[in-house]
Amino acid sequence: MNRRRFLTVTAAALATRVDASEVAEWQGTGFGAALSLRLVGADVVRARRTFRRIETEIARIEARFSLFRDSELVRLNRDGRLAWPSEDFRALTALAGRVHDATGGAFDPTVQPLWTAIASGANIAAARALTGWWQVSHAPAEIRLSRGQALTFNGIAQGWAADRIAALLRTEGYSDALIDMGEVQALGQRAGGGGWRATIAGPHGETLAETRLTNRALATSSPRGTLIDGKPHILSPDGRAALWSTVSVSAPRAAVADALSTAFCLMNRTEIATALAVFPGARLEILA
Repeated sequence: MNRRRFLTVTAAALATRVDASEVAEWQGTGFGAALSLRLVGADVVRARRTFRRIETEIARIEARFSLFRDSELVRLNRDGRLAWPSEDFRALTALAGRVHDATGGAFDPTVQPLWTAIASGANIAAARALTGWWQVSHAPAEIRLSRGQALTFNGIAQGWAADRIAALLRTEGYSDALIDMGEVQALGQRAGGGGWRATIAGPHGETLAETRLTNRALATSSPRGTLIDGKPHILSPDGRAALWSTVSVSAPRAAVADALSTAFCLMNRTEIATALAVFPGARLEILA
């Protein structure tokens, strides 16, 4: 998933009320990015055990949605069908469909052939004809693509991963943690009593805003943070151009914030307000 957009959420900082000895930190890689986690109130032995489980969970999620290993997604794109997709795959596909509908098609995982055509210099018009979420059929027993189609979940899977790690931590009994899986999910508010502090930066590293997160996720998109043959990497099947340089969205679920921040780059203010109303708790943080 290393063609995911340029990450514009900087590292969140602990407030001074939390002693450094109370914080266990983990760093790793996955989804083509550097990942990190901070746990408050975990002893060393317990934290190490949790970190091993997190690494296992990250590998499991990559086995579902990565474009760069023999994942369920790769098999679907290769074969045009995926029999008996996993529960995770079905759930993420359903959420992608909800966001697609709410954003009037601005969020559309079928743009993978278009991305490939731009990167390789192939026929863009032919690739565009392959796009369209309406051409994807999905049922519990099978997900099927139309001929020549391919999906990417790069605009939602990192948020999904953050949500899954948050669920794992809650099961483990953690109530204060900062999860960065490429999108940020914050549990609790012990870090200074007012939530975890995050800085939102623009595509050139400039600070745009600061916000506090308490049991809330934050995702930021910059169309020109990653370029494909000199062009912004956030694409739409209908060819609409990006309207904003940086969009940041917070929401109770990181996958929702992730997908909406991607789509909102292509949408005007009225369209954005309509989409936000579909997802209770979702909030626009930055539109620049």
